[in-house]
Amino acid sequence: MKSNEVIIRPIITEKSSTLAQASVYAFEVNKRANKHQIAKALEDLYKVSISSVSVITRKGKEKRIGRRMVPRILPDKKIAYIKVTKGTIDLFPQS
Repeated sequence: MKSNEVIIRPIITEKSSTLAQASVYAFEVNKRANKHQIAKALEDLYKVSISSVSVITRKGKEKRIGRRMVPRILPDKKIAYIKVTKGTIDLFPQS
């Protein structure tokens, strides 16, 4: 799997903002990616050294959509928490 297919997007929430102060960052990743692929992709992309990768799979939620409020189940998400030892990841780069 290529490095640009592994990482989907960074997760920016209140929880991830407080974790970022402790050098832990959250990313939504491909469901088929493993910890080694995630670590290598982030090291190549952000030029940082990573000490640990924790991965969770969040089950898809049920949402009610449309005029008739038909229930739909959203897809599962895989979330990776990355602990960085050297360097920082700038989630809001300035031009």
